[in-house]
Amino acid sequence: MMMECEMEAWISPNGDMSSIDLGYGSFGCSHYRRRCKIRAPCCNEIFDCRHCHNEAKNSLDVDPLLRHDIPRQDMEKVICSLCGTEQDVRQYCIQCGVCMGKYFCAKCKFFDDDVSKKQYHCNECGICRVGGEDNFFHCKKCGCCYSKLMENSHNCVEKAMHHNCPVCFEFLFDTMSDISVLPCGHTIHLECVKEMEQRLQYTCPVCSKSYCDMSSVWEKLDHEVASTPMPQMYQHKMVWILCNDCSEISEVNYHIVAHKCLKCKSYNTRLTQGGPSSCSPRIAQIVR
Repeated sequence: MMMECEMEAWISPNGDMSSIDLGYGSFGCSHYRRRCKIRAPCCNEIFDCRHCHNEAKNSLDVDPLLRHDIPRQDMEKVICSLCGTEQDVRQYCIQCGVCMGKYFCAKCKFFDDDVSKKQYHCNECGICRVGGEDNFFHCKKCGCCYSKLMENSHNCVEKAMHHNCPVCFEFLFDTMSDISVLPCGHTIHLECVKEMEQRLQYTCPVCSKSYCDMSSVWEKLDHEVASTPMPQMYQHKMVWILCNDCSEISEVNYHIVAHKCLKCKSYNTRLTQGGPSSCSPRIAQIVR
């Protein structure tokens, strides 16, 4: 009788809501809308989702030796949010019949009521992704799913997302945050890219290649170099430079402002032989 009363509370005024739709959109956490909780196989505790578990078990308040992530594939039990029945992982509750997630993946043991994300399971990634399967392709060399708009234009990097973000160090492969694929092929959180731009950093933190059009900056540096003559004793001094953008090695005249690549005309270079420093702080001033 108690169960019937609780279920009736979720039925719409016109009485047309079926039992599987009870509580739709009313349960979940900050990560997902879903009508079940999970029992973590690693610590036998109950959480709304694996992210809630990982945040709790990896907080600064937890002993570093006890911190851990949930092994999602090992999860075996879920608890219905409406009737509280604990059961094996499945989409529909065995007790009240409610759908615990409009989107359900038996492989990932994943539930989500917000199907507007267009979730799909990628067998090659081995996890569920969002955005619609028709809009993405799996690059076998990069080892991840990319937008089909990049299918014939991106630079492949072996296991491109199977590492930590080079700025914030969060693991990228299964992050919930938006990811940017730089022209060089390296991946980084979109928010981290924006933060780099706020700090006037326009090169990949992994390989140092420029990730945006810097031609206007190079033009300013051309004028700066031309208007800054070197003392007589340095006018014939030669140095070797490595271009971070095209990897060309060149011998050029030493200059206190910057050194220009002879091949691609970029000033994103570093001294390799014959000079006192690897870069000039003047470039950052020109960007400003």
